[in-house]
Amino acid sequence: MLSIGMLAKRTGTNVQTIRYYEQIGLMPEPDRSAGGQRRYGDEGLDRLAFIRHARQLGFSLDAIRELLDLSDTPERSCAQVDAVAQRQLREVEARIARLEALRLELKRMINECSVDRVADCRILEVLRDHEECLADHDRPGA
Repeated sequence: MLSIGMLAKRTGTNVQTIRYYEQIGLMPEPDRSAGGQRRYGDEGLDRLAFIRHARQLGFSLDAIRELLDLSDTPERSCAQVDAVAQRQLREVEARIARLEALRLELKRMINECSVDRVADCRILEVLRDHEECLADHDRPGA
């Protein structure tokens, strides 16, 4: 049996995060020692490692809850797990597309800025152009 501190160390998770996961129901209430200390077995260790790995892959807490619920009922179809993973993949791909657009815009700004004076700096000019930014933000899909 592991204390919360030992569980935190073994999984690289903050103690407060473990308590939070217990509060929101991702981690079950642990057994307690006679002195009231939390005690975790292999099941708690495995579950927290699952949560940590899912978080590293960018899954939301709601998606992790859904995956944990599915894993707790092994007779259910794997298609439901696949759907959650597919949804996460679409979100990651959308994020990558947004980052790629940002990268291209930053490169363009840098390439257009070949002046020696701050007063003529294209980068600062683009960053000051709030109207263009607001117009881009209001476009569908932006």
